[in-house]
Amino acid sequence: MEVSFVIDLLGTVAFAISGVLTAFKKRMDVFGIFIIAFVTALGGGTLRDILIQAPIVWMRDLTFVYVIAGASVFALLFRKKLGYLRRSLFLFDTIGIALYTVIGVEKGLAADLPALICIALGTMTACFGGVIRDILCNEIPIIFRKEIYATACVMGGVVYFILLKTSLSTDVVVILSGAVVITIRLLAVYFKWSLPNIYSKDELNS
Repeated sequence: MEVSFVIDLLGTVAFAISGVLTAFKKRMDVFGIFIIAFVTALGGGTLRDILIQAPIVWMRDLTFVYVIAGASVFALLFRKKLGYLRRSLFLFDTIGIALYTVIGVEKGLAADLPALICIALGTMTACFGGVIRDILCNEIPIIFRKEIYATACVMGGVVYFILLKTSLSTDVVVILSGAVVITIRLLAVYFKWSLPNIYSKDELNS
C-alpha cells in the first residue's frame, strides 16, 4: 500500500470525524451528519481533481466512502469519549488539513504543475471541505476569518518544496511538511496569532 494512499485515508478519517462533530453540534439527523462528514472529507479533494482534470478518486474507489461511513459511526458511538466537542473538532480538523495539504501538493506534482500551483492545490484540498462544511452548517468558514488556518497549509507546502531539494527521502519530507502545518496551527491557537485586522473599531461596530 502506497504511503500517499494511507495519508489520504487518514485525512479522510480525520475530516469525516470533524464533520460529524460539527453536524452533531448543530443537532442534525443521521442523514445530515453523514452528508456533512462526506463533504468535509471529500469536498476539497473533489474540487482539486476537477481543476486538474484528474479522475475523482472516491468515485472509482469506494474505499473512501466506506471509510467515511465507518468513521461517522465511530464518532457517533464514541462522541462522549472524544471529550469536549470543540477540542476534538479542532484536533481532527488540524490533523486533516496537515494530511490533505501534503496530498494536494503531491497531486499537483504528479500533474507536472509549477510549485506555486501545487501549494495552492494543497491549500485548497485541505481547506475547501471545511468551507463547504461550515457553509452548510450556517457558520462563517474558518478560512475567511482572521485565524491562522490556510496560512499554515501554505507554509507546509513551502516547506515541502524546500525539503525536496535536500537529500531527505520523500516519506520524511511528507512527515515534516505535515508536522509544520500542525505545529503552526497549534501555536497560532495557543498564542492567539492572527492575520492583521484591516477594520477600524467603527467598521467592526457598524
